[in-house]
Formats: sequence, C-alpha cells, structure tokens
Amino acid sequence: MKEDSTFSKDLILTALIGAFKKLNPFELWHNPVMFSVEVGAVILTFELLFELFGLKKGTLWFTGSIAFWLWLTVLLSNFAESLSEIRGKARAEALKSHKVSVKAKKLKEPFFDSPYEEVNSAELRKGDLVLVQEGEIIPIDGEIIEGAALVNEAAVTGESAPVLREAGSDANTVIGGTKVAAGNIIVRTTVNPGETFLDQMVSMIEGAKRRKTANELALEVLLISLTVIFLLVVLNSRILSEYLVSTSGKGTPISVTIMIALFVCLAPTTIAALLPAIRIAGMDRLFRRNIVALSGRAIEAAADANVLLLDKTGTITLGNRMASEFIAVGNRSTEECIRTAMIASIADETPEGKSIMELAKKTLGVRSDALPKNVKIIPFTSETKMSGVELDGHSYRKGALGAVKEYLQSIGGAPISREVEEIYQKIAMTGATPLVVVKDKDVIGVVVLKDILKKGIKARLARLRSIGIKSIMITGDNPLTAATIAKEAGVDDFVSEARPEDKLKLVRELQKQGYIIAMTGDGTNDAPALAQADVAVAMNAGTQPAREAANIIDLDSDPSKLLDIVEVGKSMLITRGSLTTFSIANDIAKYFVIIPAALSPIYAELNALNILKLQDPYLAILSAVIFNAIIIPILTPLALKGAFYKPVSPNKLFLYNLFIYGLSGVIAPFVAIKALYHLLEFLVR
Repeated sequence: MKEDSTFSKDLILTALIGAFKKLNPFELWHNPVMFSVEVGAVILTFELLFELFGLKKGTLWFTGSIAFWLWLTVLLSNFAESLSEIRGKARAEALKSHKVSVKAKKLKEPFFDSPYEEVNSAELRKGDLVLVQEGEIIPIDGEIIEGAALVNEAAVTGESAPVLREAGSDANTVIGGTKVAAGNIIVRTTVNPGETFLDQMVSMIEGAKRRKTANELALEVLLISLTVIFLLVVLNSRILSEYLVSTSGKGTPISVTIMIALFVCLAPTTIAALLPAIRIAGMDRLFRRNIVALSGRAIEAAADANVLLLDKTGTITLGNRMASEFIAVGNRSTEECIRTAMIASIADETPEGKSIMELAKKTLGVRSDALPKNVKIIPFTSETKMSGVELDGHSYRKGALGAVKEYLQSIGGAPISREVEEIYQKIAMTGATPLVVVKDKDVIGVVVLKDILKKGIKARLARLRSIGIKSIMITGDNPLTAATIAKEAGVDDFVSEARPEDKLKLVRELQKQGYIIAMTGDGTNDAPALAQADVAVAMNAGTQPAREAANIIDLDSDPSKLLDIVEVGKSMLITRGSLTTFSIANDIAKYFVIIPAALSPIYAELNALNILKLQDPYLAILSAVIFNAIIIPILTPLALKGAFYKPVSPNKLFLYNLFIYGLSGVIAPFVAIKALYHLLEFLVR
C-alpha cells in the first residue's frame, strides 16, 4: 500500500481550517483544559478592547501579547486534533467506498425461463419473485419456491460449510447477503427493505456502546483535577494579593491578565494539546502495517486488552472449506482416486470444487485447465444432491454419502462398503466434510474438505498468550468442528453454535467481569459484538456491517495482527505517560517564574523564588506564556514518533520516565524561559 503523508499540503490546509472551526466553544468543551484556555483568551480579548478604548487602565502591549499567545495555544491544540479527525474520517470514507448495491433479477412469473427485470435490492418489496443463479448474492431475505441450491452462509451465520436450501422442505429460507455456491433458485421475498436480518444486526449494533478505558478515564480525572486545583490556586492568589495590598498599603492586586497567564501556565495544557498528536502517531504506525484505526482510543484500549474473541470462518481459517486429502478405498490406487475426483470437479465452479482441482493438479503435476470438448456437465440439483460430468463414456460423480447411496441404487451399482462408511464417519468425527467420489458404478474414494488455518495463526496466538491475552474462538459451527479447529489453532477456549446475540452477550458478560475485550471478525453475525467490544478489529475481506461496526480495519484480513495493534497501543501509552510526566514537571519550573513575577511587587519575600533573576515581571510572565505555547509544536514530533515499546516492569518504566522526562521537564523550561526573556528584553529596547 502506498503510504500517505501525515503532513501533506492539502491535509495541513484542511486541518488549519478545522482548527479555527474548533474555536467554537460547543466544539471545544469536550477538552476541559483547552476550553478553559479559550475562556481565558476571550476574557483577555475583552480586556484588550477595554484598554484600547480607554474604558479600563492596563498595560496594553502586555494584555495584547498574552491574549495572542493564548489564542495561538488553543489553535495549536485544535490543529493536532483536527488533523487526527480528518485522517480518521478519510480512511472511514475510503472503506465505505467499497460498498456496492446488490442487483436482483425480479421475475414476473415463478418459472426459471420467465423474463426478468434487473433492479436494485432496495427496490424489492415483500412478495416479489427473484431469480438467483449460481455464484450470485441473494439480494434479500425470502423463501425458495422453486429449485435447490448449496448456499454459503459464512458471511452472515458464521457456518463455513455450504448448506442445502430447497423448495418444499423445512430448509427453504434464505438470508440476504448470502451466496449461492451451486444451483439455481427462485426466491419469494418475505420482508421489505429495512426489515431484513441485516437490519436486525444494525439495530443490535446501534444498541451496543463502547466503554472508555481505565487509562483514558484516569487521565481525564487527572487533567480535570489539575485544572480545578490550579484554578483555585489562581483565585486564591488574587485574594491573597488583595489582602497583602490592604495590609501593607503598597502595590496593586494582580491583574486579570496576570491571573489568566498564571492559570494557563500552571494548567496541564501541554499534555491536553498533545493527546490528539499521540493518537495520530498510533494510527499512522498501524496504517504503515496495512491496518486502519478509525479511533485513537481503540489503539489505546488494545494496550490493556486481556481477552481476544476470534470468529472462526475467515478469521482463524481461510473461509471456504478446502480439499486436504484424497483417500482411496478397496483396491483402488490413490492416483485413481485423485483423477476421479478431479474429473468430477472439472466443471465445478464452487470454492470447494476449485480446491479439489487445485490439490489434484498439484499432486499429479497436471497444469491444464482446459475443459474437454466432449464433456457433459452434470450440475448439482435438488433431486440428486450431487454433481459431476460424463466424459468418454464414463460417469464421474461426487457428493454426500446418502446421495451417493441413492445414485448407485438407481443405476444398479455396487452397494456402499463398510470401509467407505467407516472412513466417512471417521472424517465427519474430526469436524471435516467428506465427499464420496464415484466412477461409473463403483466408489473410488473419499475427498476430505476441511477448514484451513491461516498461515502463522498458531504462533501468533501463542505470542498473544505470552503477553497475557487469552484467546477465545467463537463460531456458529457445531461443537465437533469448533473443538477440532480450536485445538489446531491453539486457542485457549471456544464457544460453538453461537448466534449473533450470543456473541454480544458474551462480550458484555466478560466486560462486567472487568476484562478489556478485543474482538476480530468478518461476518455480519459478528457486527453486534464488534460494536460492543473495547477493541473491534474487522477483516477488510468481511462484510460491510462488520467493517462499519469496528473501530479498526485490517486490510490484510490477518487476525494475528492484533499483536501489532497491542504493541502500538502500549507504545502510545508509554508516549502519553512520558509526555504527561514532562508536562507536569514543566509546572514546577513555571512556578519559579510566574509566582515571583506576579506577587513579589507586593510581597518582596517571594523574590527568593526568582532563581532565574528575571527583573521585569511583565517580560517574565510573557516568556512563560510563549514557552507554554511553543512547547506544543516542539513536542509534536516526539508525540508522532512515539516512544519505543519494550516489555519492562511498571516500576522500571516509572523510574525511566521520571529520570528522562521528569528531569528534562524541569530543566528545559528554565533554559527556554531565560532565553525567551533575554530575546524579549532585546526586542523591547
């Protein structure tokens, strides 16, 4: 994938426009720290106007300078947040652009040869007749009134093996969004658009809510608490200054301008402004790994995830069941069994049929894909429940054991041997799907179709386990199949025969127990649980509802990438912790600048705190305000680059942050403010 630039010209221009739009208080209120800075900027702007028109006495240049730098502080913070939002929205729109409208063949009469009109699925109404042919998507929920078909329902139900749906049976209902793997059917729609199974899934998604993570809540409490504390400090300093002036009879109480400057410099503005930049960093690092995060919060939550729920079909496994083995029976050779299965599948366009051909050609070293001219195709039908071909005077068939029995009896063939039945049952007991292959009147062997694990999934799940994340496979498959795949993949636990509501319920129950839940999935049936999970990773190859319910999209459809997401999330938390330490340490240095400058004129003893020997209080305060603003863009590259994640104990990490970022956070402001003071002193001379 071509990597996009974080700071492209168009992106910066759009983000700048967004930064000004976010000056709207109703946009900014969600960030209490920067909202309070904006309130201070508004107050000082009015103070400046009053002084400008002679309505109030004050130092015009000082009030104007402080107001300018406060507005710039807010804009720099808004710019980083705007940049983050723009990138997230752009990626979401790019994913939604993959959505296409399903076309439907609307019939006037319930006959296969009846003429049809091609319409969008949204135009169908309850009672309409629709023709769905092999390889096509069923456009809307309904009942089969003519024909039979093997329907792949993996995208909706989670069941990987195609199921037989046929008219006149109990299994005649079909779901919109599923695919006909073999056969042709006529469907009578049973719902109107907006009432389908998919719509029910959407309703469940909308009812699911994500929680804020513990780290996110803790940081919010810290920032709000510090803001309130420093607001009280500033108000008390005003009261104290009035008291000192009244008792000493000299000087004047600190002005509104100095009060606001004092508050802004002491409030945790640095980390509040850099949080969006930290999230951008995480999103960009994931994007370079072909993972699109639609929310910075989701990446942070991944750092604390301790349970991973994985859908089976398309997530742990490749999706469709694939041919894995050919088993000859009786005195037949394996090569004969392979050739019989290959010929029987030569015209089979289903994923299973194609996999038989691929495995057979690979085993025999055959390369030709050409369909023989004299071949007669025997398609899958509701009557035979088999498929195959007639070639060179021979009949080749493949199908389930029951269908083969009926076929052999109808043509006077040899009865099914005990050996075949035992092999068939043994394969079925492992959760795989056996297909019996026949040449003329004799059974030649059995083809084993099974779910194929994605490459490297077992090793990746083991790595997740090593960092404390428990894996649970949750699937619509039967317990036998689920147990087999769970053992092969190495998951810690599994839940079988799970419906969409069961998956959602499981997520909620685990969350109530205090777990941070990460979930990966690709089907519509996964969407409600994805919407509820703290970290929701959808496979890009999955359904649109699953992608829309998720907050992270894996473009490579590799569930093991959760490990990458966890590592980036932990790096984000380390970065945030480091910059929070630096931000709070900054306040210590600013105390020694702002407090003496603000109060020493009326309480000379505070000059002892003026360790930088800054003589002009106005220039000292302005230097601190300028530093408070420019430190945001200075630290933005560090926030974007992120701290390197290396698994260490919390105690070691705390000491590292305290020494590196805490110490530098104390020293840097002293050096920078002193330099800014001398620069301003030079400029005003």
